Amino acid sequence: MGQGYNYLERGNLDAFTGRGPCIDTPVCRLNLTSDGSGSHHGWYCDYVEVTTTGPHKSCSQTFFYVDQWLADDVSPYNLTAVLDGCHRAQYARRGSRFSVGNNAKLSSA
Repeated sequence: MGQGYNYLERGNLDAFTGRGPCIDTPVCRLNLTSDGSGSHHGWYCDYVEVTTTGPHKSCSQTFFYVDQWLADDVSPYNLTAVLDGCHRAQYARRGSRFSVGNNAKLSSA
C-alpha cells in the first residue's frame, strides 16, 4: 500500500506500520477514533491486529476485535471504540497471541 491507495474503503484490509519504543508486554489497550469528516464518513471495523517486535525479542501479536461501526448515524452512534484488556495482559506470554474484544470471536480465534 502506498501512494494513490485509498485507505478505509469498503472491503479493504489496510496495513499501517510505525516505529516506537520497545515494550515488554503485549499491547493491551486500543483507542480507535474517526474524525467524522467527509461524506459517508462512517466505517465498520472488524478487527485491528498489532504486531510488535524488536532486536533480540520474539514477536508479540494482539488482536482487538472491534466489531463496531465508527459513525454518528449508525448504532452505537459513536466515533470512538475503546478496547482494554490490560487487566489480562499480565498473564499473556511474550511471543504468544493475545486477544481483546468480542467473546464470541475470542473463542474461535
